[in-house]
Amino acid sequence: MFSRRLSRSVLAAGALLPLSVLPGCADVDDAAPEKKTFAFDGRTLDVRSHGMPADLVATDRDDIEVTRWFDVGFGADPHSEWRLRAGRLDLEAGCEGFANCDTRFRVEVPKSVTVLRGGRATKLTGSGK
Repeated sequence: MFSRRLSRSVLAAGALLPLSVLPGCADVDDAAPEKKTFAFDGRTLDVRSHGMPADLVATDRDDIEVTRWFDVGFGADPHSEWRLRAGRLDLEAGCEGFANCDTRFRVEVPKSVTVLRGGRATKLTGSGK
């Protein structure tokens, strides 16, 4: 009787194993970059990345260019928004459901702009290359 229960448990675990692997893991390194450009004539930019990695880079440009890498795991319900309003750049991306997402941003700003991260002074993290 014990061996029959053990056999059933092993079979049930074996049947569930593919379901646990099915959604797959999202990996930002597999994502194609997407770009969006925003006109900007302000002196201060507040970048809000809501906990997601965002490289902030000073460049010789007149506008703001955002590059996003966003990979969505199988079965995920993704949501994403990137917008600039009144000197605040909001970068959001994520997933709901039984899956995961992986996101990274790169924000290129004019060298003359003071950049804040979440309302606080910050150092620019990337290189302009």
